[in-house]
Amino acid sequence: MKIPDTTITALYGPEDSGRQRRRYRDLLRAYTGSFEKPQPALYLSSPGRTELGGNHTDHNGGRVLCAAVSRDTVALCGRRADNRVRLRTSALPGLIDVKLEDLDPHPEERGTPHALIRGVAAGFRREGFAIGGFSAIIHGEVGIGSGLSSSASFEVLLGGILAALYNDGRVDRLTLAQIGRRAENDYFGKPCGLMDQAAAALGGVLALDFEEENAPTVVRVPADFPRSDYVLAVVHTGAGHEGLTDAYAAIPAEMKAVAALFGQPNLRGVSERAFRARLDEVRRRAGDRAALRALHFFTENRRVGRMAEALAAGRFDDYLRLAAESGASSAGLLQNTLPPEGSGRSQPAALALALSHDFLSRAGRGACRIHGGGFAGTIQAYIHRDDLRSYEKLMTPLFGKGAVEPLRIRAEGVTTVA
Repeated sequence: MKIPDTTITALYGPEDSGRQRRRYRDLLRAYTGSFEKPQPALYLSSPGRTELGGNHTDHNGGRVLCAAVSRDTVALCGRRADNRVRLRTSALPGLIDVKLEDLDPHPEERGTPHALIRGVAAGFRREGFAIGGFSAIIHGEVGIGSGLSSSASFEVLLGGILAALYNDGRVDRLTLAQIGRRAENDYFGKPCGLMDQAAAALGGVLALDFEEENAPTVVRVPADFPRSDYVLAVVHTGAGHEGLTDAYAAIPAEMKAVAALFGQPNLRGVSERAFRARLDEVRRRAGDRAALRALHFFTENRRVGRMAEALAAGRFDDYLRLAAESGASSAGLLQNTLPPEGSGRSQPAALALALSHDFLSRAGRGACRIHGGGFAGTIQAYIHRDDLRSYEKLMTPLFGKGAVEPLRIRAEGVTTVA
């Protein structure tokens, strides 16, 4: 199965093409050795994502700026005749086996790949698309807990498989994202907005406006990060997101509690002027933290538009200033850099941010911010190329080898590779 060199280079860059070719060959060997009479197969790839701006705004009808990255989840898959999904994934041992006759949510499957398989297949049927069984070998390089959204990458990949094998690829990318998001919410049991799935499905740098939650406005933002002299990186702090669901859920809940005081379902329907005029009432009825998080929403929502404009115009210094402002707002107003009380003495994301702020201040250039949901996981840093080695030397002894991961923006969303 020949994969064109241009395809590999477009997905991963020339510097990683050799390793990726070996990865795809390993998938082929595993596929032929894992299933009886495996059917003719397709390679598909679904990217991870990085959030550039709009921290915790999408779930309240706000704007976000995000991008697909070259870290991806890859499948080699083929049809089955028995209406069941059988797959092996690098993330878990053993064979995953799901019968597609039963597409109802199973409470005991929450938090498992079985739930996502069932949820995505149910979404296809609900939208009127064909479904059917398949065998697959899946290899992921979007680490679980990496902050690059391994779950969205996997969900969108499953949708891409069903689209390619049973619908001639004719499923709208945003529909794939919506199906994946609903599977994660209703079957997997994780509250999330649509940003992660949209980035994985559509690819590139995207400005998304969720004023209409289920039909966001999508604008592709031209951005040339390699010409900026800065490396976009995430720092893996070693702390996962386990036990933080309640902390994440409290953010949209508190924002919506403020919106409810104004008779609105979310903060997008509330005027910032009205909010500020009734701030004393908001404090009394919703609490100070909810008021601060609402203030973050208003300022961050405006900031996303300016970040997109700066990127499109090539004004990278302005973009970095705005990225730093986003980080300060997340830390001071949204309050998602420190884990909730009762989490113990571990505060790796806050420590990584403090060290990064100090490093960048000394260097006189760059920016950093919490990445994604926050509280744990990863931070994001823009490091000048000349400073990258020194930054790695600072962070590696504390967070481990490979903790600083440079990211490459990827233009393609979920795609059939060959």
